[in-house]
This record gives sequence, structure tokens and C-alpha cells, in this order.
Amino acid sequence: MHSIKKILRYITDVDYRFLVNANRGKYNNMPDREYLSKRFKARLGYPLNLDNPITFNEKLQWLKLYDRRPEYTTMVDKYAVKRYVADTIGVQYIIPTLGVWDRFEDIDFDKLPNQFVLKCTHDSGGLVVCKDKTELNRAKAKKKIERCLKNNYFYLGREWPYMNVKPRIIAEVYMRDDEVDELKDYKFMAFNGEIKCSFVCSERFSDSGLRVTFFDNNWNVMPFERHYPRSSKHIPKPQCYEEMKVLAEKLAQNIPFVRVDFYEVSGKIYFGELTFYPGSGLEEFSPFEWDKKLGKWLKLPDIK
Repeated sequence: MHSIKKILRYITDVDYRFLVNANRGKYNNMPDREYLSKRFKARLGYPLNLDNPITFNEKLQWLKLYDRRPEYTTMVDKYAVKRYVADTIGVQYIIPTLGVWDRFEDIDFDKLPNQFVLKCTHDSGGLVVCKDKTELNRAKAKKKIERCLKNNYFYLGREWPYMNVKPRIIAEVYMRDDEVDELKDYKFMAFNGEIKCSFVCSERFSDSGLRVTFFDNNWNVMPFERHYPRSSKHIPKPQCYEEMKVLAEKLAQNIPFVRVDFYEVSGKIYFGELTFYPGSGLEEFSPFEWDKKLGKWLKLPDIK
């Protein structure tokens, strides 16, 4: 019955049909502006205004098309970004790298510790967490990693910085904090170099599903949600919160918008990643007015 409903929706719903076909790569040759306009309308329900963008989501689409600085490619490359970040804020904030390879079969698992994390350098989601090497399903891990290596992450959301990232695999030290049940990353939203708010993803593996909770700069929960519901649980302010904000603003200088992620592990800060288009700029706000409020915070560059 569920598959029949999907088929009927595919036939009758033009927006749904576009999204399905886009996810299958059928529009990879469509011009970026046309593709983003269609995907935006299908996902968010209102037309994309690129000539006079108002909302946060609209402005992220504008930045995809017109703010294409070459250094952004380095900044989204999960391997290359480490040197960039180390040069900017210090090597002490970098999660140690255990190895980097072009192919899965080049990985020498005997030389890796019992716990580690594998990541693809060029996408979002190409991740394998190994908590016990003796229980790692290498065939399953290989299948996932190799599938990700074949994909150019650029095409799905037209996130330009990913277009020319070299697909590689890195292994990192597995980070854990014995004092907390779940290692959280703290995501700082920098608008024209200034942190305006942050959010925390929690309960990823719970029965209720992922929760995303936004905080202002005084760690008060903000009165909106973006695609995912906020957590009903108390999320304590990280002890290194103020230092994280300072570091995030250093990494965000001279960039119209970037999200800077950090982990806090046993009282120490570790860099996570830089993201230019959270949710690819395609996640709805509730209430909608906050899409416009965050849009006001973002001043677009004067690019001819």
C-alpha cells in the first residue's frame, strides 16, 4: 500500500517527482539557477527569489551561485581543511588523522587502533564509526565508502565548494567523553564574521529521532525550529562555550555565512567542520518568520 501511494504521488505531484528524479541524478546537466529554483520550490513551498533574496534559505541559494571563492574548496575538504584550521586557530584543536587513502583496499586495518572513524573527504554522510575493530563489518563499510566515493556531492544541492574536492578516505581518532552519554557537536552560525546563534544536534540514535535545538548567544533556547523538532531535554552549556565562539569568529572572518562546528571532549575543544549551506538551504523554519529574521542577519557581498 505504501509503495502504491508513492507511485500515485510520483504521477500526480510535480514537485515530488522532481525531487525523486533529482535524487537519482537525472537533472545533473540542468543549469544551476534553474535547478535550484525548482528544488527550492519543491522543498520549501515558496518560489526562490534570486534577484532580491529575503529569507535565510534564499540567501544561501544566492551564495551557492555567486560567492564561489576558490578557498572554499579547501575549507569543505575534510582532510585539507585541517591544515587551514590549524594555521588559523592552532593545531591543538585538530582531531588527529590516522591515515588518508584514495581507495578502500589501500587501508591497512592492522595498523589502525581498535577504535577509529572513517570519513570521505568530499561529501556529507560518508562516515563509518568503528568502536571495536574485531566487530567491524568490513564488507559493509567498504560498500558504503565506495558508494560515496563515486558520488560528486555538488550535484544534489549545487553546493559549489564540493565540486572539485578530491574524493579520498581519512581515518581519525575516535573521540569519546566518558562524562557524557552522547558526544555532541556545537554548531555556530556566523553571519558576516559574527556569531549570532548556535545549535546542537542530539538524540540521534533515540527512538524519537534527531532533535535540533537553537540557542542565542546567552545559551537561551530560541523560539523556532528548523526542519527537526527541538529537544525537550536540558542541554547544558558547554564549559568552553565562550572560547568556541571566539575561535568560530576567527575562522569565519570575511565570509558572508559559514557554520563552524566544534566538539568538547573532557574540557578540550576540537574542530569538527565548516559548512557553508546548512541543510543545503532547503530546511523549513517554524514559524516561518524566522527564515526572514535570519535572512536579515546575512548581508550578501557586492558581487558583480
